[in-house]
Amino acid sequence: MATPVDSEFQDRLQALRDKYAASVPERMAAIRDALVLCQGSLLPPHIEQLHHALHSVAGSAGSFGLHALGAESRRIEQLVRGVMEEGAPWDGIDAAVLALLHWADKDFTAGNFATHD
Repeated sequence: MATPVDSEFQDRLQALRDKYAASVPERMAAIRDALVLCQGSLLPPHIEQLHHALHSVAGSAGSFGLHALGAESRRIEQLVRGVMEEGAPWDGIDAAVLALLHWADKDFTAGNFATHD
């Protein structure tokens, strides 16, 4: 049985989700900016900046109901971590980040990540 407290809790939770959703364009801009730096030069600080921006979304999006956004950010974050920690090749990371950004620009609330229009 729902109580008034439950309703207030749900309202607060929805307000937090809405606040997070409003921050997604700024978070995507941070990812975009970091990618631009990496495209200019794959220096460790640039790669770390991209990793941090992706990690921020990967770690929080799912908590606010944006599971697909969080999962895809986590997948790409792990690719970038491989470059940082293991010297893995950069191949495909630019395209993956650009696909994430394109998808997020269209509808980051979608239930699944789609790489097509």
